[in-house]
Parts: sequence; structure tokens; C-alpha cells
Amino acid sequence: MEDANRKLRQSFENLKKALSRLEEALNENQENSLIVDGTIQRFEFTIEIYWKMLKRLLLSEGIEAKTPRETLKEAYQVGWLQNEQAWLQMLKDRNETSHAYDEEMARRILENINRYFPEMKTTFHQLERQYMLDNDQNE
Repeated sequence: MEDANRKLRQSFENLKKALSRLEEALNENQENSLIVDGTIQRFEFTIEIYWKMLKRLLLSEGIEAKTPRETLKEAYQVGWLQNEQAWLQMLKDRNETSHAYDEEMARRILENINRYFPEMKTTFHQLERQYMLDNDQNE
């Protein structure tokens, strides 16, 4: 149990750092192609950490999800995600960026990331309050 709590805390810490770095990138001049590329890379990394943390949280609740899509759908079912379609679109965008690259797609995905970010941040804070408080009370 203690190992699971430690891993969960580490997941939250990793996600907090990833979100902070993504926010930092979103605050840069998005006309610069290096900034665009870096922002998309940080987004991919953040989504990867996010779904894996959600998977770990679901498992702690006795729910097994195997794929990123399944994980997001289950997280929505238990009420952790408010906008299922936005999260599924984030996953789709993350998958697109890792398979093909062109300037137009990058700009479209960057616009999406700007729209998604508040949802990502709000969800993180809700989960952090819920799970970190629960874990503190269990120790």
C-alpha cells in the first residue's frame, strides 16, 4: 500500500511539472516554429503522463483500463473528467503529432492545446485535492 501511495505521489508530481512546462511553452511567442514544435512535444509528454496517472488512479479504485482511450473513457465514467470529447480529442491530437508532421496540422493542434490547457489544469487540481487529501488521511 505504501509503495502504491509513493508511486501515486510521484505521478502527481511528474504531471504537475509537465503541466507547468507546458504552460511555460504556451506563454511563449507562438509565431516561432521552434516554440510551436516544443509546445507540441511538451503536450505529447503531458498527455502521456496524464493517461498513465489516470490509469494508476483507476487501478487504485479497482478499475482496470488497458489503453489510453479506455483509460480516458473510464475516468470520465467515474466523474474525474468533465469533458470526455475534449479529452478524446487531446488523445487524437497527440497520436496525430507522433505519426505525421506538417505546418498546418501543427498550427491547428497548437490552437487546440491552447483551448485544452484550462481543462487539463482544472482536472489536475481536482484530482490532486481529492487524492492527495485522501492519501494524507490514510497515512
